Amino acid sequence: MIVTTRTPLRVSFFGGGTDLRDYYGRDYGAVVSTTIDKYVYVTVKPHGALFNESFRLNYSKTEQTATAEEIENDIAREAIRFCEVDAPLYISTVADLPSGSGLGSSSSFAVGLLHAFHTMKGRRITPGELAASACRVEIDILGKPIGKQDQFAAAYGGLNYIRFDANERVSITPIGLSAQNTALLFSSFLLFWTGISRSADDVLSDQKQRAAINVGPLDRMLEIADRACELLHDPDLSLQQFGELLHEAWSLKQRLSPRIAEDHITGWYRCGIEAGAYGGKLCGAGAGGFLLFCAPPERHAAIRAALPKLKSLSVGYDPLGTRLLFPGYAEVVTQ
Repeated sequence: MIVTTRTPLRVSFFGGGTDLRDYYGRDYGAVVSTTIDKYVYVTVKPHGALFNESFRLNYSKTEQTATAEEIENDIAREAIRFCEVDAPLYISTVADLPSGSGLGSSSSFAVGLLHAFHTMKGRRITPGELAASACRVEIDILGKPIGKQDQFAAAYGGLNYIRFDANERVSITPIGLSAQNTALLFSSFLLFWTGISRSADDVLSDQKQRAAINVGPLDRMLEIADRACELLHDPDLSLQQFGELLHEAWSLKQRLSPRIAEDHITGWYRCGIEAGAYGGKLCGAGAGGFLLFCAPPERHAAIRAALPKLKSLSVGYDPLGTRLLFPGYAEVVTQ
């Protein structure tokens, strides 16, 4: 059986950092995030019997191994073990954007791969079960110092308020914007590629070590996430207020670790604000990836002119999470 999945990337607006167990274990954490029309594609199939290797992986590099234990790609290796997938096996993955971009690509890969494996084995699985499985692989088995928001965003899709309770329960509250407000919000976004691809692990490890002194800023970031959820439910959505909340949250986030934003990143951000953006942030854990700005469309040209060395990217809204592209008749994730 050949299976291909398509799993969206996400933009996290508010609450990043409160989805870490060190924080939400005190009471709860919450984020506001959305999936976008940029994807990670994963194809899995039985490998040809005449090849010498038992496992072949094609991603940014090619791996050919005799055993699962020899696979260097840690997510692929542990997902194979977790789902008990038999050799011989072929895995191929490609993404619309570079890895280390701050848009949750690693977790989208984990969700898409697990989705494909479950389909291959004829299993039906809910989005919640799929997200929990990805968290199990990335956080519990691999010990990555990451939060839980990306896995749930990739599995469910859409614009959501995602709450993480101390008892490990995760609840998803969709934010149902009108078509007019969806268009208004997404037409305000400008993404700029900094050209810096980085792993979130180093930044988050440093943030984890500073957990005790970060409680104050994270408490306020949680309050902002709750306020943003209220704002987005207002039929008279204010882009200026949304952007100002982004700006406040970004100012707080920089206090979590000195590794989050170096001088050149803060300089680019300042240029965007001075050119007319209401607010913005660096996507993901920090240190690189994409800069996001919220600004009225009439100011976009000025903001692009203020950042001539950075490539801009337009993104749209995708309301769906991971899905099957092939076989199209056997959708496994049930909404």
